Amino acid sequence: MSTATAPQEYPGERLGLAPDGRGSLASWRSRIAALLLDWAVSMAVAVGLFGTAVMTSNGWQAWMVLATFFVESAVLSWLTGGSLGQLVCRIGIVRLDRVPLGLLRAVLRAALVSLALPPLVVGADRRGLHDYAVGTVVVHRR
Repeated sequence: MSTATAPQEYPGERLGLAPDGRGSLASWRSRIAALLLDWAVSMAVAVGLFGTAVMTSNGWQAWMVLATFFVESAVLSWLTGGSLGQLVCRIGIVRLDRVPLGLLRAVLRAALVSLALPPLVVGADRRGLHDYAVGTVVVHRR
């Protein structure tokens, strides 16, 4: 039986990831917790920078939480390999070829996550369309 059709023994195996511990596929729980933390921090920063109108306005202020989330996610992913929430949850983003993420991929990935739909379309090994588009996977840092 070829490797392509052989059943996986654990999630991430066919990507060459560890079965558990550092470098293993991040759990849904840690990924969702990281996203919620990122969103909460983005809301607090946006309110601090632009006022409470970001919570109630229908104008440009209504987009400031999302803009803050995008900038935080892109910049920290580029510089540290993960957003603030991911760092706190001890998970991170790695490229499948093990090369550093880079600014362009970090920005593209953050933009796709900000669109909301790409992360909801999930394929094998817990990778959303945003991960497929930039060749990344979210793994445990510990």
